[in-house]
Amino acid sequence: MEGAPVSARINPTRRTLLTATAAGAAAATVASAPARAASHPSSRTRERLRQLVSRMSLEEKVGQLFVMRVYGHSATAPDQADIEANRREIGVSTAAELIDRYHVGGIIYFSWAHNTRSPHQIVDLSNGIQRAGLAQPTPVPLLISTDQEHGIVARVGRPATLLPGAMALGAAGSRADARKAARIAGKELAAMGITQDYAPVADVNVNPANPVIGVRSFGADPQAVARLVAAQVQGYQSAGVAATSKHFPGHGDTKDDSHYALPTIHHSRAQWADLDAPPFRAAIAAGVDSIMTAHIVVPALDPREDPATLSRPIVTGILRERLGYDGVVVTDSLGMAGVRQKYGDDRVPVLALKAGCDQLLNPPDLAVAWNAVLQAVGNGDLSEARIEESIVRILLLKWKLGLFRDPFVPQDGVDRVVGIRSHLTAADRIAERTTTLLLNENRLLPLSRRHHRTLLVVGADPASPTGTTGPPTATLARAFTELGFTTAALSTGTAPSAAQIEEALTAAVGKDAVIVATYNVTPDSQQRTLVSSLIATRIPVVTVAIRNPYDIAQLVNYGPAASLATYSWTDVELRAAAGVIAGRGRPRGRLPVPVPRADDPAQVLYPVGYGLTYQT
Repeated sequence: MEGAPVSARINPTRRTLLTATAAGAAAATVASAPARAASHPSSRTRERLRQLVSRMSLEEKVGQLFVMRVYGHSATAPDQADIEANRREIGVSTAAELIDRYHVGGIIYFSWAHNTRSPHQIVDLSNGIQRAGLAQPTPVPLLISTDQEHGIVARVGRPATLLPGAMALGAAGSRADARKAARIAGKELAAMGITQDYAPVADVNVNPANPVIGVRSFGADPQAVARLVAAQVQGYQSAGVAATSKHFPGHGDTKDDSHYALPTIHHSRAQWADLDAPPFRAAIAAGVDSIMTAHIVVPALDPREDPATLSRPIVTGILRERLGYDGVVVTDSLGMAGVRQKYGDDRVPVLALKAGCDQLLNPPDLAVAWNAVLQAVGNGDLSEARIEESIVRILLLKWKLGLFRDPFVPQDGVDRVVGIRSHLTAADRIAERTTTLLLNENRLLPLSRRHHRTLLVVGADPASPTGTTGPPTATLARAFTELGFTTAALSTGTAPSAAQIEEALTAAVGKDAVIVATYNVTPDSQQRTLVSSLIATRIPVVTVAIRNPYDIAQLVNYGPAASLATYSWTDVELRAAAGVIAGRGRPRGRLPVPVPRADDPAQVLYPVGYGLTYQT
C-alpha cells in the first residue's frame, strides 16, 4: 500500500479541507468545484488558477508541461529492477522522486513499465503519485494518463472490462454502443485514478497498408468515423475522464509507422478538409478535453515539412485558429523516431511549445528536454507568458476533472466499478454486433453440432493484447468447447513452417471443420500455404481474420468455405466470433473499410458496408 489510507476514510468536508490546505489559498476556491466541474469555468476560477501559476518557480512551471513514464507498481517502493530502470532512463529511483525533482504535471502508465498489475495496485500507485504532487512547494495534483483504446491497444487488463476496439465498433456502426463502451471504460479508469485516456483514435484509415493505425481507426468513411469519435468523447467525459482525440491532423493514409520513421501524408488541403478533418471537428464540437498531435509531415498544410507536432502552421494555424480549439494539445510520445529525425532531442520540446502544444509526452531523456525548455525561457527563445498559457490550460483541465477538490480514489471503488458483471455483459453484447461475415459458401455457417461436432482451431498466435487469457487459437477453442463442440487447438504462428503446416494437416484428419485464425496475410505469407493446404483436404475451412479485415483478399481464390473478420484477437471479440460461427448469434457487422482485390488494389473486392447474414 502507498502509505496511509486516503479518500475511503475521509469525509467530504475533510477532503476539501485537505486539498485546500495542501494546495494553498489560491486553489481553495477551485477546490470547491464538484467532481467534474462545469465545462466553462468562471473568470474568477481562471484568475485563481493564474494566481496559482504566478506562485510557481520557473522550474515548477516547466515541469507542469511534461507527462512522463516511470517504472514501478508503487510511487515510493517499486521493485529493485524498476528502481534500476528509473535510474538508468530518468535519473531517479521512484515516481515520487521524479515528481520532486522535475515537478512533472502528469504521469503516463504502461503495462511494460509495471504500472498496471491489478486495479487495486493501480489505485495505490495513483494515490501515491497524487500525494507526491501535493507535497511539492506549490502543490498541484497530476494528470494520470494511459492508452486504453481497447481492441489491440490496452494498458490495463483483466479483471478490468476489455471492450471491442475502434474498427469493431465501426463495423457495428452504433453510436450508442460506442458511447456506452467509452463510458464503461471511463468509469473503470476513473475508479483507478486514471484521469486522461489517449482515446479515441480520430484517424480515418483509408490505406490498407497502414502499419500503425489500421484497426485502431473506426473506419474509412470520414463522416462515420466522426460520429463514433464524438460518441466516444461524450462517453469518456461523462464518466469523468478526459478524452484525447488523436492523431492530429490525421494519421490514416500512410504506409510508414511514426514510431520508427517520419511518414508523409500527400493529401491536398481540400482532401485533408474532406477526409481527415471531420472527426477532429466532431471531437471539438463534442467538447473534447485534449487532442494529440501526430509525428507526420503534411506538405500541403506546412510547406516547411516539419512534423505536425512541431508545426506552428498546423497546431496553431489550423487546430487553434481555423478549427477554434482552445483545449489541451498533447504531443504524441517524443521518444518516437518520427519526431526525432529532423531535430535533436533538445530542440523538439521547445519547437513543440512554439508550435502551440501544451503537454510534452514522454521525452526519451527528461533531463535534456526539461533543461532545454528552461534554457529556452532563459534566453528568450520561449517567453514565460507562452508556457504560462499552456499551464493554465492544463490546470483548467485538472479543475474540470475535480482534481483540485480531491485527487484521491478509494480502494472500494474498484470493487464497485471495475470488471463488474454488468460491464462484462455489456462488452459481450456490444461485441456480438461487430463480427462481420464476408463469405459463406453453400451456407456452411452456422456450424451444427450434429454435423460438425469435432473442430480443429489452428493458425496465427501473435503476442496477446494486455489482459487476454491466452493465444487466439486457445481462446477460440475454449469458446467452441463451451458451446458444446469437441475442439482441439494448434498454434502455427504468423509464419508457419513446412513442419507446422504438416502438423496441422495431420491434426485435421477426422475433424468435421477447421477454423483458421489469420493475421495480416500478405502475398508471400506462409499463412496462405497453410490455408490452401487445409482446403485441399476437402475438410470445410473457415478463416477468421483476427486483426485487419483485408486477409480475405489474399485467401479468397483458394476457396475457403467461409470467412469472417473480428478486427482484434481479444477474448471478447473471439468469443463473439465463435458464437456467430456456432449459430449462437447472427453476424451483424458491416465492413467499415473497403477490402481491395489482391491482384488489383485499385479495385474493390468488398465495399464499405458489406456483410452477410444468416438466412431465416
